Amino acid sequence: MRFQLRHTTTYRYAKPVAFGRHRLMLRPRDSHEMLLHDAALTISPAPSQTIWQYDVFGNSIALVDFAEPADALAIESTLDVERFPLIATQSMVSEHARNLPLAYSADEIRDLAGLQERHVPDPEHAVDLWAKGFLTGSAEDAPGLPETLPVLNAMAAAIKSNFTYLARDAYGTQSPLETLSASSGTCRDFAYLMMEGARSLGLAARFVSGYIYDPGRDEATDAQAVTGGGATHAWTQIYLPGAGWMHFDPTNALTSDGELIPVAIVRDPAQASPVSGSWEGAASDAQGLEVEVTVTRQA
Repeated sequence: MRFQLRHTTTYRYAKPVAFGRHRLMLRPRDSHEMLLHDAALTISPAPSQTIWQYDVFGNSIALVDFAEPADALAIESTLDVERFPLIATQSMVSEHARNLPLAYSADEIRDLAGLQERHVPDPEHAVDLWAKGFLTGSAEDAPGLPETLPVLNAMAAAIKSNFTYLARDAYGTQSPLETLSASSGTCRDFAYLMMEGARSLGLAARFVSGYIYDPGRDEATDAQAVTGGGATHAWTQIYLPGAGWMHFDPTNALTSDGELIPVAIVRDPAQASPVSGSWEGAASDAQGLEVEVTVTRQA
């Protein structure tokens, strides 16, 4: 599937302000699961300098400097990408990892250590108890041991069914404990809850920020809408030996990744802000932020 994307971020101010360095995570990786045909970045006012680099996770980062003050900052990213969907099946997982608890190899443990450990204190074990509630059912060849992929699918489906999606304009992620308590959150919150739930079961998980194709917003189709379209989207990847990093979108209970367009892949949600930076001026000078995201599928 081939998609055209346009992501525009506009900051407005009451008078010209000076801009500090901005950090942009808007260019996805080119890989076997997604071919990047074209990427363009348009910024107004024009930057005095743009530096491209890779972060510690291999994400493509643009560092942008400005010389002149302005009363608005507009950043537009356009992408032309082709996705190659993969349907997750239990047979893709190595035999020794098809049931929980699974054991990573010595090399995997070293490489996955920061992604396997819990990131949020859970003194009352609320996330632990929630995650362990999905450890039901077993395979014929491993009686009494829950199957790995069905457990993760059930966890994603439960978040979609039992939690209320509430859009939140301010960037940031509430803790998994807050999400459990409120039974509501954004796609970022749901992804973080599933990450910590998977980690509590001994699995390595990472946070993915990007986009989702919403056929309900595409005038060329009459398909059913998904949640999270028209904005940046977030989900998680969980590492399963034999299958590698597999996508799980708990907001929509998606385990097929064809509709998901990853841009930034990180250890913690706070590391995946699409646009971050600073400006000099009074707080009252800020006049608001506008974000527009469109994803259309090519025929």
